[in-house]
Amino acid sequence: MAKLMTTVNKSKCIASGDCVEMAPGVFQLDSEEKSEVYNQNGAPDNVILAAARTCPAKAITVVDEESGAQLFPAPKK
Repeated sequence: MAKLMTTVNKSKCIASGDCVEMAPGVFQLDSEEKSEVYNQNGAPDNVILAAARTCPAKAITVVDEESGAQLFPAPKK
């Protein structure tokens, strides 16, 4: 299991809540109904990545902290 750093770009977030539904142990909605990460380790890696993929605004970034590799979204070449 990798050590993941998950972040939400609040300016992109459209408050769909899909990430909260998919990984409630990691994401929650703030007072403006924007998603935020409140527990980096609140779900298995595959669930965190699946939650990031469900975001319709592509506002979630997931990076493997050990290697520095961006896992989602795929880095632009």
